[in-house]
Amino acid sequence: MATVQAAPPEEPTTTTIVTEQRRQSEGRILKILPWIVTPSLVVLIIVVWQVLVTALQVNPFVFPPPAAVGEAFVTLVLDGSTWGETWITLSEILLGFAIAVLMGVIVGVAFGKLPWLEVSIRPLIVVAQVAPKVAFIPLFVIWFGFGITSKVLLAALLAFFPVMLNVLLGVRSVERGQREVMRSLNASRAQMFTQLEMRSLQPYLFAGMEVGIVLATTGAIVGEYLGGSVGLGAMVVRAMNSLDAARTFALILLLSLIGLALYLIVNEAKRFFIPWHESVYGLREGM
Repeated sequence: MATVQAAPPEEPTTTTIVTEQRRQSEGRILKILPWIVTPSLVVLIIVVWQVLVTALQVNPFVFPPPAAVGEAFVTLVLDGSTWGETWITLSEILLGFAIAVLMGVIVGVAFGKLPWLEVSIRPLIVVAQVAPKVAFIPLFVIWFGFGITSKVLLAALLAFFPVMLNVLLGVRSVERGQREVMRSLNASRAQMFTQLEMRSLQPYLFAGMEVGIVLATTGAIVGEYLGGSVGLGAMVVRAMNSLDAARTFALILLLSLIGLALYLIVNEAKRFFIPWHESVYGLREGM
């Protein structure tokens, strides 16, 4: 009886080796690029800022120099009361974001699996989304008072829509062939959802969460601006009322760093939970 011999493995061609080396090189460049470009841009902005303030002799009460903002920032950070206000703002952001993610997943999955429900209700959600959110603040204050509840709700309202839309897209993006394979294996609806659809929607969910955490931060701060007496947003209002431009800049810088930290946490969570997705390993390996 004739035997079938396995074909010998193909030798990598010169073109393949060069392509792989270039891909690895691009991956290394992408890793170090943020550590070079970002600090360089920050230094450039500070230098241009200082030069403009000095050359135009701008009144420091209107536009303070970088050194005054740095000094105000250090004073702010060393003040123990700042961290109490920071915790309040952070709590509002995280609670609003958690509500937005929970509701976004529930509504997005429901819309994805029940098209008739999406067609019926989605116009109302779109109308609620396009309405100016600032207009809701007085109503939230009337209904829930000046506590953190109104800020949490505004943060959740802003972050909900991108999460819901991305989850809906994820549920609808399951390939037909994969569904057929699961059906051929007699998978139940629960197994279809947990083992196929949930895995498919994870990259979309994290994409929505990356946008949602930014919007939740904005919502909480705007809520404190307009209807709060505590939190970093309220501190910004007090600094503005006292015409302390340096302290206002320092507070904006602190809020920006908090928003950046929250975004990076969500981004790292994506890398941890879906390392198999191209949006993670493609960037890591240089696409």
